[in-house]
Amino acid sequence: MKKTMLGILLALVLMLTACAEDTTPNDIEENENWMTRPEVTITVKDFGEMTLTLYPNVAPITVNNFLNYVENGDYDGSNFHRVIENFMIQGGIVDETICPIYGEFSSNGFDNALLHTRGVLAMARTNVSNNTQTSQFFIMHQDYPSLDGYYAPFGRLTSGYDVLDLIATQDTNASDAPVQDVVIEAITVELDGYILEDVDCYE
Repeated sequence: MKKTMLGILLALVLMLTACAEDTTPNDIEENENWMTRPEVTITVKDFGEMTLTLYPNVAPITVNNFLNYVENGDYDGSNFHRVIENFMIQGGIVDETICPIYGEFSSNGFDNALLHTRGVLAMARTNVSNNTQTSQFFIMHQDYPSLDGYYAPFGRLTSGYDVLDLIATQDTNASDAPVQDVVIEAITVELDGYILEDVDCYE
């Protein structure tokens, strides 16, 4: 009887492992990057600067993807194009995207304990698939727990909350776009020893 139960449990474990491999890459390994804390500064024209710390140990694929766009200068001159007070501000439309990446959140088979609280940085995605993140990101204006487990947080605001509040309270149109452009002049990074890698594309 015990052998039968053990066999059933082993079969279930193997089945769950196989299911997880369908949605998550199996070659993610801890490396020196996980110990770093890159810091990015978003300079917003006429508004000021926001500084955010990134967490490669929480969402390594997402952090690396975001930093590739930053290092390429792809965000420079783009806008915060979607602004909803008491929710979030969203930016990151670029001329060319690299590739879709894996969604590093719990409903997609990844461990990510970072919650969507005020000041948290996360990746936007479409509703078509969990693995459609490319360049667009958002910063939480206020706590929004209903997003937890469904989007990939990967950083947190460390200064510039006044800038976040000022952007979040701008007048917007029916599409939540600011009436006056909110322009990202540049996003720069202090890598803290982080070594940029090729983007891990979703396949």
